[in-house]
Amino acid sequence: MKAPKRLQTLIDDGLVDEVIRQLKSGKEADVYVVRCGSDIRCAKVYKKTENRSFRQAVAYQEGRKVRSSRHARAMTKGSKFGRKQQEEIWQNAEIEALYLLAHAGVHVPQPYAHLDGVLLMDLITDEDHLPAPRISDVFFTEQQALSDHEMIIQSVVRMLCIGLVHGDLSEFNVLRGSAGPVIIDLPQVVNASANHHAKSILERDVGNITRFYGQFAPTLLNRKYAQEMWALYSEGQLTPETQLTGYFKDDTKTADVKTVIEEIHAVISEKKEEGRY
Repeated sequence: MKAPKRLQTLIDDGLVDEVIRQLKSGKEADVYVVRCGSDIRCAKVYKKTENRSFRQAVAYQEGRKVRSSRHARAMTKGSKFGRKQQEEIWQNAEIEALYLLAHAGVHVPQPYAHLDGVLLMDLITDEDHLPAPRISDVFFTEQQALSDHEMIIQSVVRMLCIGLVHGDLSEFNVLRGSAGPVIIDLPQVVNASANHHAKSILERDVGNITRFYGQFAPTLLNRKYAQEMWALYSEGQLTPETQLTGYFKDDTKTADVKTVIEEIHAVISEKKEEGRY
């Protein structure tokens, strides 16, 4: 097919040899199947800000780095320059996350290049070497659902271990590849330590995935993987090899405020007596 204008730069630079066909058209980006030498890959062409609508909620933006106060003011005002800066931040967030996650062993497409608003990465395929379907379009046996769910939960654990939360994980952002589920679409990725909403976003992500697979494997529905995962992360005990059980009991004990206050007063009194307060 004729190469779209946005892909011409990659062709001119020798990164892409041929545009085979369009794979998907969405609100945020168009995806094309391309040939790079002997390899078949995909090119994600981000749509310009005025032509699409990212869910740029404050909950996602918190903790992301902005170049300067000028850029921050422009983004707040929603000026043309500010929208361009916001666009770059969202694109860069996904690209940086893909490199980090691929290196950490998370099942995501391997990125190769990012140029002029186009991300070149692996084309995820199924057992027949065709573009992999979203898991929302796949029927699972109970055992397949349990196995795939476990793989995704392990990927989420590995993500959290490097301080990232997907932010929009659901059956629509996971592909069923030949080697199992592959997580895609990360422009809204969240910094777990710098974003105060990270815990609730993680719970929603994991809840979405567990409810989906729970249709095929009902035993998953009462599990609390996100709460167990976050508790271990908060305590510094989560590792990439952590095997979750899904069983978690919230600590509902009420703090003994009176005793704590008495302890504080006792310490202050001791310091006063020693002349150190």
